[in-house]
Amino acid sequence: MALYHDEGVVLRTAKLGEADRIVTLFTERHGKVRAVAKGVRRTKSRFGGRLEPFMRVDLLLGEGRTFDTISQAESLAAYAGAIVGDVDAYAAANAIAETLDDLAGTEHEPAPAQYRLLVGALHALATCRHAPRDIAWSYILRALSMAGWTPRLDSCVVCGTTRDLCFFSPAAGGMMCRRDYTPEAAPCEEPCRRRLRALLEGDWTALDGTGHDDVPVGQAVQSWAQYYLERPLRSLRLLD
Repeated sequence: MALYHDEGVVLRTAKLGEADRIVTLFTERHGKVRAVAKGVRRTKSRFGGRLEPFMRVDLLLGEGRTFDTISQAESLAAYAGAIVGDVDAYAAANAIAETLDDLAGTEHEPAPAQYRLLVGALHALATCRHAPRDIAWSYILRALSMAGWTPRLDSCVVCGTTRDLCFFSPAAGGMMCRRDYTPEAAPCEEPCRRRLRALLEGDWTALDGTGHDDVPVGQAVQSWAQYYLERPLRSLRLLD
């Protein structure tokens, strides 16, 4: 069995047999990896709590046919402790993990930029740097943008005008003006558009402390993610 070393973040876990777990990780150099942690559910497991969701760990893994095997795991950052103690942060972290799990359809496909974005988002949640909902929304838009799906926010996707942009359509690719909007487009006035731009760019100076209605913003993020991931993100509903 060939061994390899990497660091990664636990996205989710599932029970296997009486004492094992299948751990879904997103790693720095190998992308998404599904691996078996043998005996992890036993009281005296050598892994302890290091393979729980949202933990960042240093790993030694063995290659396998269906699943790899986790031989060693050492904690690098215990984001889980701070996140699970806050219901809003926990909901946001689950939305982040679900998004990346869906985006990374192929295992062992390196995506270091996606890994850095994931670590940054979880660190921000664990240290309460910004509102959890904003962290999740910003992560989703930026992760999808890295994958090639960037909404057009500064001009109409039909005619190119920069004026009177009042509707948002994932199917069309972004903002639409009042003259050219299509029936499926949802209302998205100027405050909503500016906030979407700030989320996409990670402009926390513009995002922090704003107090306008976030309902259309959340609906825009959810509809964008659902259209391009081809299914609704269940975890996003908890943020509402």
